[in-house]
Formats: sequence, structure tokens, C-alpha cells
Amino acid sequence: MERTKLTIRLPRDLLQEAKRYAKEHDTTLTRLLAEYLRHLGMQDDQLSDAPIVQRLSGALSADASIEDYHVYLEQKHGGQT
Repeated sequence: MERTKLTIRLPRDLLQEAKRYAKEHDTTLTRLLAEYLRHLGMQDDQLSDAPIVQRLSGALSADASIEDYHVYLEQKHGGQT
């Protein structure tokens, strides 16, 4: 794979934190950024093979809880769970 040079502007404190993180994890900023960018591309593909999950995505209210689900099951099955 051909590599190219990239110049980016970051807040100084963010750059220092990234350097510290890279050093603590025995990696480089280049590798850290490359892996992060690869990960971003993979996120879009995660549901491509799961059309049912894709259709259901967002169907449940964002503020729903496990307790709400238990109440739903109790109502649906009348205590037969």
C-alpha cells in the first residue's frame, strides 16, 4: 500500500494527549490514526449482513430500560415468564 504524508491541525493539548496515549500503548500516532480511520469504515459495514437488525434499529425508544422490557413481558405473558 502506497503511503502519503498528511498535515493536520490539532489543539496542542489534544496532540500531547494522543502522543502520551500512543507511547503508553507502544504505538505511533500514524498507526493510531490509521487504525481509528479503518475502524470508522468498518462501522458502516457492521449491519450490512443483518437486514432484520437494520430494520429494527431505532424502533425502541432511546429512554427504554430493561425494567420497561420486563414490564412488557409481564403484561404480554401474564406472569408466565
